[in-house]
Amino acid sequence: NFNTPQEYTVTAADGVWKKMYTVSVIDTELATNYNFEDTLGGKKYYIFVEREGGKVVMEWTSGNAGYAMTGVAKTADDYPTFQITDGKAGKCLSLVTRSTGFFGQIAGMPIAAGNLFIGSFDVNNAMSNPLKATKFGLPFRHVPTYLAGYYKYKAGDQFTEGGKPVNGKRDICDIYAIMYETSESVPTLDGTNAFTSPNLISTARINNAKETNEWTYFKLPFITLPGKFIDKEKLRDGKYNIAIVFTSSLEGDHFNGAIGSTLLIDEAELIYRSEN
Repeated sequence: NFNTPQEYTVTAADGVWKKMYTVSVIDTELATNYNFEDTLGGKKYYIFVEREGGKVVMEWTSGNAGYAMTGVAKTADDYPTFQITDGKAGKCLSLVTRSTGFFGQIAGMPIAAGNLFIGSFDVNNAMSNPLKATKFGLPFRHVPTYLAGYYKYKAGDQFTEGGKPVNGKRDICDIYAIMYETSESVPTLDGTNAFTSPNLISTARINNAKETNEWTYFKLPFITLPGKFIDKEKLRDGKYNIAIVFTSSLEGDHFNGAIGSTLLIDEAELIYRSEN
């Protein structure tokens, strides 16, 4: 019964070492306004969070945990996903496509795009199957209508595919959101099926991304796929997940992009209507 915090004692296999944890459960809706002002302290890289009443109600996910395995980053600002101070209002999200160094080269993963998304990252699969490691979405009990916010973008100088230069091609960012139905067999979508799964209900995706030095407003409508609809009862029961994804390189999940490509995001919002 989590009406009050519950205490759990974890005992090591040797029976000697013990530690007590106090677990609290916060029943709240998914955050829908994102200013990228808050991060968790005491971490080696930035972890963005959303708070209500001083409590963390949503934790964003990035590929920073996988990038940590390369040993390239020396400070939190060296990771692909980090925070800077000169946002549209206060601080903002900064996503930069980085080199993965020697370790990434020998693993066939020469770059890492900056990314931030709603979901989770399975670091145990980061090297063996990075697309599967990216789990998109958390439950959402409303009907999304738009994903809006502001961005700046500057492409890196040299686009590469598999680490090899591709002349005449420019990098570009990606901003999108998806809503899908969950089930026992499909608890989440990942990097392999985010746009192809039959469980997909609607998508909102930027189609005119451009390089811009000015804060540029985007308002992306959710488009329902043909033959799809949202069941009100399933919606109330939390059977639909939503994911929002920002990345500095559109093809970064396939390790194609330009080192130095930079996407800044601030003052974002998930606009929705309630069916209750």
